[in-house]
Amino acid sequence: MGSRSSCCTSGARSCGISFLRGPVFDTTGSSGVCVFPVLSAVETESRFTKDTARFKDELDIMKFICKDFWTTVFKKQIDNLRTNHQGIYVLQDNKFRLLTQMSAGKQYLEHAPKYLAFTCGLIRGGLSNLGIKSIVTAEVSSMPACKFQVMIQKM
Repeated sequence: MGSRSSCCTSGARSCGISFLRGPVFDTTGSSGVCVFPVLSAVETESRFTKDTARFKDELDIMKFICKDFWTTVFKKQIDNLRTNHQGIYVLQDNKFRLLTQMSAGKQYLEHAPKYLAFTCGLIRGGLSNLGIKSIVTAEVSSMPACKFQVMIQKM
């Protein structure tokens, strides 16, 4: 059985999320939420946001996530960004880096969510640090392509 551990500390405060280490996967995406503050503290947010003008709206923030943030983490941009202009965004990656090493067979589709949960947390954490509360889900219909759905929570 894995051991329980707090995922990170952000400055002087802990984010309060804990998960199991070991053979059990964190499929909630909670661990990814804690990574963005670490990335931004080191370089990502400060480097990108100081070189660009402040964001005008949600769409600008989503474009930042799809271009600059995705390139920093996965060495490529998101292939497609769609929105209904009512707070729902769909980010499509046709060759998602964490799925490209898996076989394209249908039997591996059931394991794909384990590899997407962390990325859902990365997106959610990045948006949270930019002042947007969101719910992020992912789906895989054919390997290695995947879609991340981002639902913005109005405050």
